[in-house]
Amino acid sequence: MAQQQQISLPAKLINGGIAGMVGVTCVFPIDLAKTRLQNQRSGQQLYKNMMDCLIKTVKSEGYFGMYRGAAVNLTLVTPEKAIKLAANDFFRQQLSKDGRLTVFKEMLAGCCAGMCQVIITTPMEMLKIQLQDAGRLAAQQRGVPSVVSALKMGGTSAVLSRSYNTSPAPQIMRVSATQITRELLKTKGVKGLYRGLGATLMRDIPFSVVYFPLFAHLHHLGRHSPEDPAVPFYWSFMSGCLAGCIAAVTVSPFDVVKTRLQSLKKGANEETYNGVVDCIRKILRKEGPGGFLKGASCRALVIAPLFGIAQVVYVVGVGEYLLGCTP
Repeated sequence: MAQQQQISLPAKLINGGIAGMVGVTCVFPIDLAKTRLQNQRSGQQLYKNMMDCLIKTVKSEGYFGMYRGAAVNLTLVTPEKAIKLAANDFFRQQLSKDGRLTVFKEMLAGCCAGMCQVIITTPMEMLKIQLQDAGRLAAQQRGVPSVVSALKMGGTSAVLSRSYNTSPAPQIMRVSATQITRELLKTKGVKGLYRGLGATLMRDIPFSVVYFPLFAHLHHLGRHSPEDPAVPFYWSFMSGCLAGCIAAVTVSPFDVVKTRLQSLKKGANEETYNGVVDCIRKILRKEGPGGFLKGASCRALVIAPLFGIAQVVYVVGVGEYLLGCTP
């Protein structure tokens, strides 16, 4: 048993890393479009929809412009996915009685897994959003010359300001996630990296509460018989996709709030927020209920294949295979 547990954790790290890196590489451009669509305000819309956003991004920033911030995700997605999937397994085992779980306990296990993952998710999303949204602000500035005086971030440092173009030139000055991290730690301390933690919890806990029980039940339907627990890999993929899509759309309003709170740099006439409640109130007043669904379809397109791939890798046991331990 001890040997199995020793192999288990490295295998889960490998599974999480492979699934995360493959998934992020495939869907990151859609995630970038989601962030930019969520951050644009009514009356200041640069992008009509996801395709319009991607086409304009390629034209103004080149093909690799669609992957701005991807390095942060690729670096941190391994521990994030490993923590999320391994924590859910751990809490399900702790809460199970004779190998059986009630729906409530499945939701509780998902809730605990969601709470664990924000340790990695919050700083990862914080850095990713700054890099993803830079192109939108630069494009807005080129369209509205007066934006320069309107850009605001409240005590912004020189390094953080360099992640956005502050001149009429079409080139966007580059800044790395490492530089942003160093400057945030210097000016705001560790809490600077965890800005929007409350909103991240509001998104990730309900997501896990919906996703994991739903996936477990969908996955169970793919069994050939009660005696044979094996499930085809394509069924694992479809179960992960469907459960991820439903969970993503369910918590999309919280994702909008999180994105707005974590965006340090603001464009022309874009308001700042003093917390989750203030953000919800201002979005509702100025943009209506529809403001909370911005980028919902993009998020569904991102999460569905991401978790489908993750579950295939996890269920098939790629990590166990690589370590020479049959799952």
